Amino acid sequence: MVTAIALLFVTFQLISSFGLPRLDFLHLRHVFEGLNDLPSNQIPISSLPSDQESPKDGSRYLLGVGKADITGPVVEINMMGYADPNQVGTGLRQRLYSRAFIIGNLDKPEDCFAYLILDTQSGDTAVRDGILQGLSALGGSYKVYKQTNVAVIGTHSHSGPGAWLNYLLPQITSRGFDKQSYQAIVDGALLSIQRAHESLTLGSLSVGMIDVQDTNINRSPYAYLANPKKERARYQDDVDKIMTMLKFQAIESGKNLGVLTWFPVHGTSMLGNNTLITGDNKGVAADLLEKDLRKLENADDNFVAGFSQANVGDTSPNVLGAYCEDGSGEQCNFEDSTCGGRNEPCHGRGPFFRQKDQGASSCYEIGRRQYVAAKSLYQSMSAIGVPVNGPSVKSLHTFHDFSILNFTHPNGSLVSTCPAALGYSFAAGTTDGPGAFDFKQNNTGSPDANPVWSVVSGFLRNPSAEQNACHQPKPILLDVGEIQNPYLWTPNIVDVQLLRVGQLVIVVSPGEATTMAGRRWREAIHESAADLSLTGYVEPIVVLGGPANSYTHYIATEEEYGIQRYEGASTLYGPHTLNAHINLTTRYLPYLADDSSKVPDVGPLPPIHTNKSLSFIRGVIFDRPPFFKSFGDVVSDVDAIYHCGDTVQPTFVGANPRNDLRLEDTYVAVEQYINHVWTRVRDDSDWDLIFHWKRTNTVLGTSEVKVEWELGDDVEGGKYRIRYWGASKTPVTGNIVQFEGTSGTFMVR
Repeated sequence: MVTAIALLFVTFQLISSFGLPRLDFLHLRHVFEGLNDLPSNQIPISSLPSDQESPKDGSRYLLGVGKADITGPVVEINMMGYADPNQVGTGLRQRLYSRAFIIGNLDKPEDCFAYLILDTQSGDTAVRDGILQGLSALGGSYKVYKQTNVAVIGTHSHSGPGAWLNYLLPQITSRGFDKQSYQAIVDGALLSIQRAHESLTLGSLSVGMIDVQDTNINRSPYAYLANPKKERARYQDDVDKIMTMLKFQAIESGKNLGVLTWFPVHGTSMLGNNTLITGDNKGVAADLLEKDLRKLENADDNFVAGFSQANVGDTSPNVLGAYCEDGSGEQCNFEDSTCGGRNEPCHGRGPFFRQKDQGASSCYEIGRRQYVAAKSLYQSMSAIGVPVNGPSVKSLHTFHDFSILNFTHPNGSLVSTCPAALGYSFAAGTTDGPGAFDFKQNNTGSPDANPVWSVVSGFLRNPSAEQNACHQPKPILLDVGEIQNPYLWTPNIVDVQLLRVGQLVIVVSPGEATTMAGRRWREAIHESAADLSLTGYVEPIVVLGGPANSYTHYIATEEEYGIQRYEGASTLYGPHTLNAHINLTTRYLPYLADDSSKVPDVGPLPPIHTNKSLSFIRGVIFDRPPFFKSFGDVVSDVDAIYHCGDTVQPTFVGANPRNDLRLEDTYVAVEQYINHVWTRVRDDSDWDLIFHWKRTNTVLGTSEVKVEWELGDDVEGGKYRIRYWGASKTPVTGNIVQFEGTSGTFMVR
């Protein structure tokens, strides 16, 4: 163990000295006319045969939705996604949430599942284990939620706090594991399930689809083109453009409880130089839709909007394409995303890339486009939505060891997966966040990157001849699946999970499936379900959500794997990874049949490292106000008058926000004076209200908080003030003391 810790210390020092590539772990038209005449990005919702009729309003289910705060430490913790040790949180632009959706069989309530969408980079083995332990501890009616029927999906935001993951590799840039960051996610996820469970009511479900343009592009089109031409010809686009919506409606009140959507676009709108916590573009979309629809009479007051990822692997929100930021203004090289042979200058451009705001404007716009599409579809669901029919609510989950999984390939040969390994192009990053040291994508030959990483790679572990052969044509940079000191670096034990309600089947993917990988996977499930008559006379509808339950990096097609761009190099278990997933899920599909009462074996359990993970993260020592000042005092006050387009920005004597995460609450708020009462009109869940924290003196323990309120066109004229709530840690005793501060009043005209 001492040797392992020393090894980790050396690794930390190498990263600090040489850096780590910024890795990416990492027109509206309704789709209900002419689907049979045009290529489709997803299997269309077919009409029933003329001699069969489905209940007009669909079957009845037990439905519940819930939402809870999971915002972890917003400062002094490395952010999860780009793997840049210098990207450390300095504040909060938007709170993070868990959104839970529960569907249960009306006659057999124990037949149910919970689908959670977290504003995190991914699902995680330890986080899911913590949620399941919490549900078990609740007991009573919560015993129905267990390993088989709880799915934990991340929105894949790259702008949330890190240090909560189970395996060592993502812990390295965060300097280890942080219990506070982890616990905030687990506790909030549990609370969202409790709220959904307590709201269970009789309801119906319906499914609809809409085409969403100008919101995602393929960031690895060269790899996509390696897929067979005949297969590509079946699709209009090289990314999926269809958003699928599942609407939850209560029977008694007639109100809509929430919507669950699937649409693939990376959570990389906020750039690698951003240090403010946000839910990225899907967090924006969910917040906009919830706040908008809760105003409508047909929506429940606690309406919840979940924006799940789908086959996100090779998608990007930087829809203007990738260009060289070296003064040339040229597009990056098509094959390997380089500029003059170097990959560092190649960056994807969002819709407002010229705004020097760390991607905030582009992030809001990509989120807004998803919101606009979702609202348009929501408003049309009564006309075009297809009822979910069939009383069955089924789920299955098992674990498999992907380090050596033997199975029959579709071509009839016997093949195997491999212990996890990452290729050299993994270190090249992507156009959303390029790497360093001249690592390049599309690298299948002898690596010629910075020699430091060759030394590091060999220092950690030299892959065996068998391992190299298994992963061909991937040149292995990090043989992570075979390193067990001080504990596993990446998972080898992989989740396999499927959910079903009526004719809707949900594939829960533990990794980021690329566009074509997701299409093949969905199609295989669709064909198998049809062959089994799994959904009776109703056409199966198949969606895919991920990265979920764990984080197994990427799932590329064999053809894309052969190109060895970032996605192929990050496909952990070798070229047959996708087919292994398809083989297992189609094999287990019969367990979702109406008359099935069996479940698969649990399989080999993955290790949980929450109580053994290393941590080099320092806690809060103490806070002090400056001499002759008190916590919450105004350092720089507001002006008297502001107008739309201005930014209000008072500064307060602050304390470390890690002393109190203020979950289900807020650090800052805007209050308006209405009818002689100060009324809250903004809090830190709102995109336009920003909380900044800065340490002003490490020795003395002093810090400041700056609040920014960006005045948009929707701000009413009137009298306002800014509030700030904090908590200080006293020297010696370590007591946590609450305080607050209030700015002067100001007018908006």
